[in-house]
Amino acid sequence: MIPPSLIPLPTASDVAQRVDALELPFSRHGVDPYGVDKKELAKFFTLLRFLYERYFDIECVGIHNVPPRGRAMLVGNHSGGWAIDALMVIASAFLEMDTPRLAQGMAEKFIQKMPFVANFSNRLGQFAGLPEHCIRLLQDDRLLMVFPEGARGTAKLFRERDSLVSFGTGFVRLALQTATPIVPVAFVGGGEAIPTVANLYGLGKRFGIPYVPVTPYGVAIPLPVRLKIIYGEPVMLDGDARDTDEVIAGHVSLIKGKIAELISQGRALREGKLTAAEVKLS
Repeated sequence: MIPPSLIPLPTASDVAQRVDALELPFSRHGVDPYGVDKKELAKFFTLLRFLYERYFDIECVGIHNVPPRGRAMLVGNHSGGWAIDALMVIASAFLEMDTPRLAQGMAEKFIQKMPFVANFSNRLGQFAGLPEHCIRLLQDDRLLMVFPEGARGTAKLFRERDSLVSFGTGFVRLALQTATPIVPVAFVGGGEAIPTVANLYGLGKRFGIPYVPVTPYGVAIPLPVRLKIIYGEPVMLDGDARDTDEVIAGHVSLIKGKIAELISQGRALREGKLTAAEVKLS
């Protein structure tokens, strides 16, 4: 593997070419029907590419499991103080796929209360996590990114970094309602990038956010550690969105179990106990 320090810095033209390759219905002004802006995407992905290839040195396994087109739902674990996992998953779909795709996440609702951040987020294709937004995106054959643990996931402390907390169930009903395949995703190393030792919930409330993470070195600036992203094989669930809570919980448990197994393999990969070729994605 080439050391991160020897990888050439990305050029604006490299990123712009991949933005042009996105199969989205951009207007002649470079804006799609959702307000996603090509110029903003180019700036955003130039930064993400530096972080992805140079700062974190991401290893991505199983990207071929992400459908090259059509509706799909990336469902993964949260960790690491704040959502660096979401940023890196977005980067991997854009940088690693032969035909780049824009993974569109459902942001926490508090972001929509921050005018500048909300507007910028929307121009990058990241919207408030409302069911109607999810349904519309999937019906338009977009790539939806979901973290069912929500803010509870990013709030994990260092000792809990590779665990899974309770999942919401809405993503399963959405997948059933829209006949969308679910691609399980494991993000491993976020807890080392931001080793959270405490969360200040009172201070977070003052700023309108769930909490403020605290690390041994104070502020939650990510450390340049090696991270792993593993995509499992797509799962098409059988059933109906109106099924009982018990049936839906069974589907949730299935997906959660697959993510847990991928996390376990990702840890072994980070520790050198497993090679990428030995990772089982099913």
